[in-house]
Amino acid sequence: MDTKGNTNMTTHLLGAHTSTQGGVSAAITLAEKLNFTAIQIFTKNNNQWKGKVLTQNDADEFKQKLSRSSIKVVVSHDSYLINLCSSKPELLEKSREAFVDELERCEMLGIPYLNFHPGAHGGMGEEEGIKLIAESLNLAHEKTKNFKVKSMLEATAGQGTAIGYTFEHLKKIIDLVDEKDRMCVCIDTAHIFAAGYDIKDKKNYNKVIKDFDEIIGLDLLKCFHMNDSKKPLASRVDRHDHIGKGFIGLEGFTNIMNDKRLLHIPKILETPKGKEQLEDLENIKTLKSLCK
Repeated sequence: MDTKGNTNMTTHLLGAHTSTQGGVSAAITLAEKLNFTAIQIFTKNNNQWKGKVLTQNDADEFKQKLSRSSIKVVVSHDSYLINLCSSKPELLEKSREAFVDELERCEMLGIPYLNFHPGAHGGMGEEEGIKLIAESLNLAHEKTKNFKVKSMLEATAGQGTAIGYTFEHLKKIIDLVDEKDRMCVCIDTAHIFAAGYDIKDKKNYNKVIKDFDEIIGLDLLKCFHMNDSKKPLASRVDRHDHIGKGFIGLEGFTNIMNDKRLLHIPKILETPKGKEQLEDLENIKTLKSLCK
């Protein structure tokens, strides 16, 4: 079937978090095979503090493959170990060093966005946590002057003491960052739904997007993580499910896929998958089928 006449089908930037097994450039090969137009990768092992050193050859091969591919946007996700507002001084220091390393890896590879969870305050309180995150970002940006890569705050579900489960949290962090042009935001659908933002009901969905625009600004929204939620609205529990299989359901994703304001924003899956990532193809097929 020819889909060239359908603007939604051809314009949406769709893909998934893609494996870098075999090196960072291997993700481009796999993503091309799966016909992704947007991808997210880890530039190092996400459960280790230190990553394998990236060589200039690694970076050149990655950039060459990317330039010859159909992939329009690459996002990197930082290590899950990083907590930019840790209440433990040693862990905070390690997190800050690791975050700078992540920025450097992105800059070397030409990746424009480093996505990260703001952090968990561990009992010190949200306001103190927010100040500490901004301080961490200011220190990181100071050490990476003139870098093109942006620090992308991800909205969270608010599990435990996680910060970032309200748009106001994200706004407060950005307000405290000196280099505001280095900041942008990612909405994870499962996260915001679990945090209490109802994107399933059409009327409520429109209010959520309106609130985001008024509080943060749609111009700062640079990525969607397209995940259904295994847990109900306002559960504050972060569990991803396949598109249409969770509590957000097809209704919520229909709202996003047909919102012309969001057409240009890359939409990347972080749903469960096997090595071949065939589940991603099914989820993308489902998302495309929702376009009207």
